[in-house]
Amino acid sequence: EKRIEQAKEEIFCIEDIEKECNLFRMLAEPSRMKIVLALTKGESCVYHLVGACGGTQSGMSHQLRVLKDNGIVKSRRAGQNMLYSLADEHIVKIVELAREHKDCK
Repeated sequence: EKRIEQAKEEIFCIEDIEKECNLFRMLAEPSRMKIVLALTKGESCVYHLVGACGGTQSGMSHQLRVLKDNGIVKSRRAGQNMLYSLADEHIVKIVELAREHKDCK
């Protein structure tokens, strides 16, 4: 009975659930996951991300905008370049857990 009540408390915070599901939606798209994986190695500009992940500069910029708008990456200007990095260490942990989990059966 107590466990059921505790589960209900977690489940019925719909606002939190929606935010958590959105994070997984963002990472579920392969090109965005490639970007996140590349950024686990450190800050990078669009040019270097295209080199690491493939695609076009415009496509990369679009995906970075989506990731930034959803709080997964952040950016800073360095001269004429915009440098991108992961918004926080939680993203790294989530990706690491996902990579470990893929080998579990």
